[in-house]
Amino acid sequence: MNGTILKLAAQALLGRRRFWLLVALPLALIGLTVLIRALSSDPDAAWPMVSFLGFPLVLPLVAILAASSVLGPEVDDGSIVYLLAKPVSRHAVAISKWVVAWAATLVVGSLGVLVAALVAGGGSEAAGWLVAALVAGTTYSALFLALSAFTRHAVVVGLIFVLIWEGLAGGFLSGVAWLSIGQWGIQVGHAVSSELDAPVNLPWALLASLVVTVGGVWFAGDRLRSFALTGDE
Repeated sequence: MNGTILKLAAQALLGRRRFWLLVALPLALIGLTVLIRALSSDPDAAWPMVSFLGFPLVLPLVAILAASSVLGPEVDDGSIVYLLAKPVSRHAVAISKWVVAWAATLVVGSLGVLVAALVAGGGSEAAGWLVAALVAGTTYSALFLALSAFTRHAVVVGLIFVLIWEGLAGGFLSGVAWLSIGQWGIQVGHAVSSELDAPVNLPWALLASLVVTVGGVWFAGDRLRSFALTGDE
């Protein structure tokens, strides 16, 4: 990692309008959960806000916005060339960018899921959703950083991935659940709370999450190295 790049990435994230949208998403989730909890006499009425909105939609959207904010704008305007002209390892650049996106995803996205789960009912199920969000958020941030290094349309591609693959295939087609980042996180969360359904086995969930996380950051660094040599995306 590089301290200067960490600082620049954090400034890029905090200084853009995307950051306010990134924060607004979990706040809206929490607000809706509080509203349902207050208006319904059913103690379990608010849990779908966590399982069907917060975890599978708000969390990955936060990861998309965070990852695209720390790298995407520099690729778009070409200023990444000046950064890569410095005698710094391209993979060190990628790791530094990922750390900022990862921290934002966990602090904003995973914390938002936890607060919504606590409002919905708390208990061991809230702990399970927190663990699931930490695992999935870590993996999402690495994958979307790789997308940001690969294409200028990372946000659009990420949205398609979340809505179609994670939302439809991963959530409703049990045969491909083992290829869903969200389902990997849920499986790890199941180890903490049996209230969470476990569509895949734990060793696979841990291994797959690790491979995609490491592979995503490595690919981003490799892509940055190619970008520096060719001068295009």
